[in-house]
Amino acid sequence: MTARQRVWLVTIIGILLLSGAAGYGIVAWAEHRARASGPSEVESVVTDARPAGARVVFRNTALGAGYGLVASVPLSDPTAARSLTDLACDRVYATDALQSCLHIDRGVVTTFNGTLSDASGRETRSWPLAGVPSRTRISADSSLIAATSFVTGESYATVGFSTLTTISATDGSQDYGNLEDFALFVDDLRITAADRNVWGVTFSDDDNTFYATAASNNQTWLVRGDLAARTLTAIRDTAECPSLSPDGGRIAYKKEVSGAATPQWSIAVLDLATGTETMLPEKRNVDDQVVWLDDDTILYGLGRDGTVGDSDVWAVSAHGEAEPELYLAHAWSPSVVR
Repeated sequence: MTARQRVWLVTIIGILLLSGAAGYGIVAWAEHRARASGPSEVESVVTDARPAGARVVFRNTALGAGYGLVASVPLSDPTAARSLTDLACDRVYATDALQSCLHIDRGVVTTFNGTLSDASGRETRSWPLAGVPSRTRISADSSLIAATSFVTGESYATVGFSTLTTISATDGSQDYGNLEDFALFVDDLRITAADRNVWGVTFSDDDNTFYATAASNNQTWLVRGDLAARTLTAIRDTAECPSLSPDGGRIAYKKEVSGAATPQWSIAVLDLATGTETMLPEKRNVDDQVVWLDDDTILYGLGRDGTVGDSDVWAVSAHGEAEPELYLAHAWSPSVVR
């Protein structure tokens, strides 16, 4: 092949790749616009100010006006009219002081980004994501933020998916980087395989310890992370997307229970003091990072059958004592602000 032919080949490949990206962006944008057109399915009010007080913050998935926007309802009355902001997020997490938003910016070329905003709604930080937004968390004291995105794949059910998870100080003073660069230990052996993945961070209250999922060679572990030591230590097999309870004594996570090629995730709660694991009575497939409503109740999102892009938030007893109940219709990615 001559040099001239190589130049033409590279040019043609570049055009094809750009055309494919543009086509994806246009289709994704059109689908999003279709979901957001028409009247909303739920009662809502648009507000410029971020609501105060105890509340549940979430992504509104009711089809029609307001689809995909950050919304909230009072913690005391989740059936009340939801307050809608003008901020579109695919994943959102809020504390009383800060709000993390991971978003897909759809257009001719689709991009993926994260933003952090303060209690007034003012953006304080922004950064690019490696791919489709997956998980985000802020520590209880609002000092640390974690974000996970897919490098390849768009779901944890995708064969060969890869993630990138980072932790940093919310004020920008410290960036701990990609958690795959932390030393991973399983049964006192360091795992150095190139297929390591880490995702689903939840923070303790000491600004150093966190919990996450680590995976390698088709195995997953609940790991305890140490920011200062830059280590991840496995403490439990087969546990994904953990969430630490408000009292710090238990961790809820999704657990693969099928043993088949297509995963089926249920919810489990681990007592850190005793090592006792309790399976909760949710039989549907839960592909979400659960959150604690309080010390006794867990919230999680489930997609609606037959309605693309819509979902609901459900509640279940953390003690496994009762069947799940619908908590918030047409919602996703909940966080509890007190």
